[in-house]
Amino acid sequence: MNEEYVPETGAITMFSTEWCGYCKRLKKMLDHEGIEYTEVDIERTPGTEDLVKGLNDGNAVVPTVIFPDGSAATNPSLGEVKQRLAA
Repeated sequence: MNEEYVPETGAITMFSTEWCGYCKRLKKMLDHEGIEYTEVDIERTPGTEDLVKGLNDGNAVVPTVIFPDGSAATNPSLGEVKQRLAA
């Protein structure tokens, strides 16, 4: 994992695209819950599409989320995000 994208405690990094409906939905839920996140558009940030592919068996699946412990989840539910942030 590229340490540059590992977030601070209590926050996440979300790799997304402008057109991704699942990303928009997750962002809306995170905003509603007051969960901090940094959004990284894999189509505009060099190298991040390859990073996401490396986490998803060669597929550029978004949203891919990075947690403070350096672990990742692909298209996580709000519940999973909250649970993993609380751990």
